[in-house]
Amino acid sequence: MTTSEPVWTQWRRPPPTRDQQRADVGVAVGVLLCALAMIVLVNSMGAFSLGAAPHMGEQLAWGIAVTVPLFVRRRYPLAVLLVVSVLFIAAQARHVGDNLVPSVALFLAIFTTGAWERNRVVARWARIVVIVVMFLWLGFGLVRFLIGPAPPFENAAGPLDPVLASVLYGVGFNLLYFLTAYFIGDLAWLSARRLAELEFQSERLRLSQEQNTHGAIVAERVRIARDLHDVVAHHVSVMGIQAGAARRVLDTDGDQAREALRTVEQTARTAIGELRGLLGVLRADDADSSATVAPGLDDLPELLETARSAGLEIEHGVYGDARPVPDAVALSAYRVVQEALTNVVKHAGARKVDVRVRFLTAALEVEVADDGRGRTTAAAGGFGLVGMRERVAVHDGEFEAGPRRGAGYLVRASLPTGADATT
Repeated sequence: MTTSEPVWTQWRRPPPTRDQQRADVGVAVGVLLCALAMIVLVNSMGAFSLGAAPHMGEQLAWGIAVTVPLFVRRRYPLAVLLVVSVLFIAAQARHVGDNLVPSVALFLAIFTTGAWERNRVVARWARIVVIVVMFLWLGFGLVRFLIGPAPPFENAAGPLDPVLASVLYGVGFNLLYFLTAYFIGDLAWLSARRLAELEFQSERLRLSQEQNTHGAIVAERVRIARDLHDVVAHHVSVMGIQAGAARRVLDTDGDQAREALRTVEQTARTAIGELRGLLGVLRADDADSSATVAPGLDDLPELLETARSAGLEIEHGVYGDARPVPDAVALSAYRVVQEALTNVVKHAGARKVDVRVRFLTAALEVEVADDGRGRTTAAAGGFGLVGMRERVAVHDGEFEAGPRRGAGYLVRASLPTGADATT
């Protein structure tokens, strides 16, 4: 989608399609056949027995000449208007028998110019000039009619003078004729412009929906990647430490080796369970998504126990009046603690970790502090720190991570819950 929208007041109608050009040919053929038929009928009626009209062959030629330009009326609307107007007046000056079909051709030419001429200023003034010229020609005809032989008004009866009635009739009929052609042409052009606007808006909406869908997919991929990182990194780190411990004491302390391997097994089962939960969310429909329960604050003791099995001394404290918090906030708090513990196990070289959960008035705060190598932990945090920061940012919370004064590393996240947050 382009960044600049079209200025609809300067919209130019695109050229006619092949189907529209074929339709023009059909209309022109119909008008041409009507013109020839009308000329034959008028002459057969003997309406020009006094010799005022040319012979039939010339009349047929005039009928063909006036209607043939309609074959390309939408491709060259302005040229067709000028040609048809000139031929219309010339045919009347030659007293061609039929005047009805040439009038139809002139109506179509005026209408088509209003509907299809791309230069709107030219379209407006060309039609105005043609209409003015036609009224001048009408006035010339009325004057010639009035100053000629006495009109046959002997049997006229009515409230108006017959001459005045004839003039008013001619002017009124032609006003209706020309104004109808003018304004219907403008309406057709406006209709085409509005259709183009609707098509543009529909296309823009479609592209916007595609962008929104793409953004949602990317955001979901990032969330899944973050969850997978949290789950895999934490449990695999614990499994690696326990497997190493089992290897070192396998020949000297079988009981300790078995306990370490049992921890590895349990950790693996836990990791597989969480991975299955994530995959279940990906496979589930909306109706089944509620069947997968995401970890929350109630699962922290199990998480801490897993970290203890890696050899850490963990103190866990809950402060404030415990209350239900939104599921999304609970999940983010759980993942922050999980990622912080993963970093401690992998990078900190710590012995003690203090995990605190605080229920504040309008927020839930989690804090993980260790006594390890603070700067090394900060440097090695990598994607985990970015993931924690993004999780907190989703809730408009505050995130802090950095070396502690003296030794160790501190991770603190504050997640707004509202004063009366409920699940």
